Parts: sequence; C-alpha cells; structure tokens
Amino acid sequence: MVRRRQAVTIKHVAADAGVSLQTVSRVVNKEAGVRPEMVARVQEAIDRLGYVPSIAAQRMGGSRSYLIVALNDRERTIADWRAREGTDWVDQMLLGGMLTCATYGYRMIVELVDTHSDHIARELMGAIAALQPDGVILTPPHSENPLIIDLLEAQRISFARIGSRRAGAGFALTMDDERAAQLATKHLIALGHQRIGFIAGPSEYTLSGWRIDGWRAAMAAAGLADDLLARGDFGYASGRAAAAALLDAAEPATAIIASNDQMSLATLELCRERGIAVPHDVSLISFDNTPIVRFTHPPLTAIDQPIADLAARAVELIIGELAGREAPEQPIIVSAKLELRQSTAPRR
Repeated sequence: MVRRRQAVTIKHVAADAGVSLQTVSRVVNKEAGVRPEMVARVQEAIDRLGYVPSIAAQRMGGSRSYLIVALNDRERTIADWRAREGTDWVDQMLLGGMLTCATYGYRMIVELVDTHSDHIARELMGAIAALQPDGVILTPPHSENPLIIDLLEAQRISFARIGSRRAGAGFALTMDDERAAQLATKHLIALGHQRIGFIAGPSEYTLSGWRIDGWRAAMAAAGLADDLLARGDFGYASGRAAAAALLDAAEPATAIIASNDQMSLATLELCRERGIAVPHDVSLISFDNTPIVRFTHPPLTAIDQPIADLAARAVELIIGELAGREAPEQPIIVSAKLELRQSTAPRR
C-alpha cells in the first residue's frame, strides 16, 4: 500500500519557526509591520519544509479572501471560444493579472457576465456571494456600465475599470484610445494617403467613440475629409461589410484602419478577392495586434493594446487600496503603440 505524503500546512511552518499562525500568515501575505528577522525565520521554515501557501491559510490573517475577480463579456468571449478564433485579449489580461496577483499572494479568477442581461445584478451578486472577492476588475463594456459600478460601490468592494475615463467610484484605466487612433491615422497621412477610411466598433463600447474621435482629429488637423466612416460589431462579417462600403465609395479609401483584428482580417480577405493588393493598392492598419496578424500575408501593421500592463496595474491599484495607500490621479493611462509591419506603404 502506497502512503500519501502528508501535506505541509501553515501549522507545521509556525511550529518549525516558533511563531504564531498569524505571524506566518502575515509573512506569506507580505504584510507590513513584521520584523525583518521574523520574516527571515518564517521564510527559512517555508523553504525547509517546502510549504505552499493555500488561500485558506492566507485568510487566517484577517477577513480578506485574497481573490480578485475579473469580469469579462460573456457573449463575445464564448463566441470567440466556440469559433476557435482566439481570445488574445483574455489571454493578455490573465498574463498581467495573474502574475501580479501571485506576486502579492493573491489569486485571480475570471467570471463571464452578460452586460445585456436583465438579470445582471443577480448574476453579479451571485458571483460576489460565492467568491467573496477582495477586488473586481471590469473590462469593456462592463467598465462603463453604471448598474455594475453602482452595485460594486454599494458593496464597498475595491474595483478597477479598464477602458474607462469616467470619473466616479473605482480606478479608471485607459490605453488612451483616442491617441492610438491618431497614431495610426497620422502614420497613413505621412505616407501620403488622403482617403483614409475607419471601421469603428459597436457604439455600446465607449472606446469605439474615442477611436473615432482620434481618427477625426488627425484628419481635421491635416485638412482632410472624414466621410469614410463605417461601423462593425468587432465580428468578421461586419468587418467585411464595412470594408466593402469604404472600397465602394464614390471616392474610395486608399487606406483603412479597422478597430480590431477580426475586422482587419475580413478587410484583407475582401481585398484579396477583389484583386486589390495590400499595401500596393490599399494600406491597412488594425487594432489589437493579436498573434495572427503577424502571420497574415502581408503581416499587418497594428495598434498594440497593452492589456497585460493594464491588468497588472489594475491589480496593483486594488491591492494598494486594500493596504490603505493613497490613490493616484486618474484616469491612469498605459499608452498603446503602433507596430509597423508590411501592410502600409506610400500612396501610389
């Protein structure tokens, strides 16, 4: 009979170090106020015994759960999973959020909530009751949903709003979408393009409007018309229809900026079907910069969204508030950048 090795618990560490359970918990949770020599003694016991902290052990130090919940849009996330089109946005959020949580002894869990649901309050309260998180990260479009914001504020839960500039409760973080769209537009203007089309995202996402504003501002500064605007819903089919409208205009676009990679890929495919060479005939810029745009033909120039950095910063802000640190000036901006590849070229 094989006997299972007994798991090392916080009690074993406390006994080995000759300290209380609360002291071990405070060291594990990296709390302030523990003498350096005591931290060293506890850490030596942890290393010697091979102890791996559990959430239950962490909770012994107080009323915290040491959980941070990230709320993502259910409908869009599941649609991407089922279509097997990739969810790099979610992956990058997990990268930044989980690694930063681990640094502070926290865990991050992702919950999917339908922002259009009539039962959104019940769904959210159910998740909060089950998980009792110390903090919540809201992603678009949840980050601009007043019902969710008011509910979290009423529950006195620390939360961060990615993709939001709105004043009020919670930490507002943005990649400055308006500036990002200006970067893309100015790049095309510098290449000599004047008929620059823009495929916007759905209006329920506030950032869609910011990107339109950035495109329009850059066009106006150059004295160019901003009549080539089409809307999509971030899906492939909508991107194809929007691209067709821009290419079929009386004075068609010689360059197109699409607000996400799916709509950019649809534009690229439509151009291929019509015998329009990218970038020889039409230049193309995408938002997102997911891995797939590096392997298209040609590889797409794209706005790189700093999702991992935004999620990491959101976690730090939540944990900082729980520790009583003063909040920084808001909105907090983690700037996007333009990744140049082979899908843009001087206008012929």
